[in-house]
Amino acid sequence: MTAPRRIGAEDSETRQALIQAAMEIMLEDGYAAVTSRRVAAQAGVKPPLVHYYFPSMDDLFLAALRAGAEAHLELQRKALASAEPLRAMWEANTDRRRTGLTVEFMALARHRKEIRAEISAYAERLREAQLAALTLILRDRGADPSVVTPMALSVLLGSVSRALVMEGALGVTLGHQELTELIDRYLAWLEAPRPATAPPGRDAPPTPGQPAAPSLAPDRSTPGAVLCNLRKFEHSFSKARPSTSPSGQR
Repeated sequence: MTAPRRIGAEDSETRQALIQAAMEIMLEDGYAAVTSRRVAAQAGVKPPLVHYYFPSMDDLFLAALRAGAEAHLELQRKALASAEPLRAMWEANTDRRRTGLTVEFMALARHRKEIRAEISAYAERLREAQLAALTLILRDRGADPSVVTPMALSVLLGSVSRALVMEGALGVTLGHQELTELIDRYLAWLEAPRPATAPPGRDAPPTPGQPAAPSLAPDRSTPGAVLCNLRKFEHSFSKARPSTSPSGQR
């Protein structure tokens, strides 16, 4: 009868170093670059030690995913308990290292069912925690549920942050500043200490003593303004352009 294979202790410093090394490699070169030799070199140990602590590379990926997930859950708990929970939550979601690692795990999940199941369970835990906290936060701030719901806000902040990180990794940043400023204004409006009267952009005057909702009207820096100016330019250009006859003569 074959004796059970020995596996290194979960609280070992070497094990933690291997998990951290795998995360660093994923951030630098993607999940496909994570091999036992590369992880060992990054952690400064011999390759056989990787398989002593993790019988397979999937075991290492799962351990790294769980470590990152627990750290993110704890960060979210602290953010939602802070003085400005919505802003703190947004800042946590837009942390490029943490969100970049999440994006890599999501890519890996396409090829690993166990990773996909783990991410799904973690995402549900995170969203349930956010839903419970955001429900109380928005209610305490008098937010109108017909304007913004806790679930919609949770999905919005999470999905936008991932999109910004994914595009940023490709070198695409056009529009990122404008979008970030838009969300900053919206969160500041939501966290203002007063009952909400109208969502940003609606033409409803604020109650005396209450801050007005931030304007979403396009200015010179927004894509909307650029498009508006482009249309004006095209209209002016078409008027100034000399007309031609069917034969091409003026």
